[in-house]
Amino acid sequence: MALLSIDFFSDVLELGASMNVVWPQTTEHQVGVSGGRETSGGPPVLYLLHGRTDDHSAWVRNTSIERYAVAAGVAVVMPAVQRSFYTDEVHGDRYWTFLSQELPTLVGSMLRVSQRREDTFVAGLSMGGYGAVKWALRDPDRFAAAATMSGALDIRALLRDPERRQELVDRVFGPDPGPDEDVFALVDSADAARLPRLHVSCGTEDHLADHSRRFAAAAGQKGADVTVDLRPGEHEWGFWDTEIQTVLDWIRRGPKA
Repeated sequence: MALLSIDFFSDVLELGASMNVVWPQTTEHQVGVSGGRETSGGPPVLYLLHGRTDDHSAWVRNTSIERYAVAAGVAVVMPAVQRSFYTDEVHGDRYWTFLSQELPTLVGSMLRVSQRREDTFVAGLSMGGYGAVKWALRDPDRFAAAATMSGALDIRALLRDPERRQELVDRVFGPDPGPDEDVFALVDSADAARLPRLHVSCGTEDHLADHSRRFAAAAGQKGADVTVDLRPGEHEWGFWDTEIQTVLDWIRRGPKA
């Protein structure tokens, strides 16, 4: 397996940016590592998004994502987006444009990954769970599947939290987030036939568990293909290390027969 640390210039952000990439290198003699296989069109790719207090290194430092990704035969792209909520900030930088437009183009030019929708996935935890769902709902033709783990999905509820109001309202979203920032509005207006498969997971003791319950219900009511995984756990890396394995297995199995 290979771990790539890539520093590059973003024209959208007008500054230096970073991402880590796990590459499922095919090896014959590496002890203790299984998986990795040659693919003619390049391996499938998972965009794996970090949480509000993390960066592009968080998944590598806090889980065994390298080992899991190689076994699954998936390239994993982990970009840094600061505390942006994967949004074109009202008072800040254009992280939504960076994520949804510039990053996939750069990845395609730098790495030999599959360009097919059926081989392209997105997932994330907490703030990244919100980003993953938002990206999948706003660009459903890009992804075969999307997963949110402990997602901060209800932005309007977060805006009512006095501890987060200053950052979210004033810097990121402004006075009121529009419908393109509200995943509940996005799923309500979506064409269910075009939606990627969705995986919604959260620990039942997590302070964001209600976000996942309500979003899963809304997506299911819309007719989306939703897998719900609510299990004992809190908002912490032990849960996410276990859950990313579940998500990779769910991705590998593909749609229900």
